[in-house]
Amino acid sequence: MGLLKFLMITIFVLWLIRIILKLVFPMILRNIFGKMQQQANNGGAAPQPKKPEGSISIDYMPPQQKPGNADKLGDFVDYEELK
Repeated sequence: MGLLKFLMITIFVLWLIRIILKLVFPMILRNIFGKMQQQANNGGAAPQPKKPEGSISIDYMPPQQKPGNADKLGDFVDYEELK
């Protein structure tokens, strides 16, 4: 009797979750896509401030490579391939 009661409650809860998701999920998606569409219509990300003509802005500086000391790198051994 307990197993039957458990199965009925489980089926009812899963059915209820399914009904709720059918109603709520489309509203959530509509809200998310509406916000995305508003951002696209408003120019996407926040507009960057206008800079005076002729000014230069550097956004990224690559790291400088440190010059290696050839004495610390070791000896170069020239080899010939033998067949």
